[in-house]
Amino acid sequence: MHEMSICQGLISQVERIAEDKGASRVDSIVLSIGPLSGVEPELLSRAFEVARAETVAKNAELEIETGPIVVECRSCGESGEAQVNRLLCGSCGSWQVNLKQGDELLLMRLELSGIKISEQVSD
Repeated sequence: MHEMSICQGLISQVERIAEDKGASRVDSIVLSIGPLSGVEPELLSRAFEVARAETVAKNAELEIETGPIVVECRSCGESGEAQVNRLLCGSCGSWQVNLKQGDELLLMRLELSGIKISEQVSD
């Protein structure tokens, strides 16, 4: 299950961000997963439950957003939505399209808590 290795990489990235920002915990993580990314959202959610243990994200909620598949036609120039296993132009029906959206796996947002702000005091 490659979703576990994806979660381990995600947790590493989240921990680096939390450390850089001085946060003691992560409250929520929002991901965007495209239908053609090769990642199963349900399996990723299950793997996340295991991967987050004993990390700054141990109590974090994982939110997964999915979006459409968008293609741009090389024949007529139109852009539009397509379906999995049917990457065709919606305008002219051509199969000569470029994928514009749908294969992404992106960390969209983090909600951090316990950020320590150091203030410089001058007399």
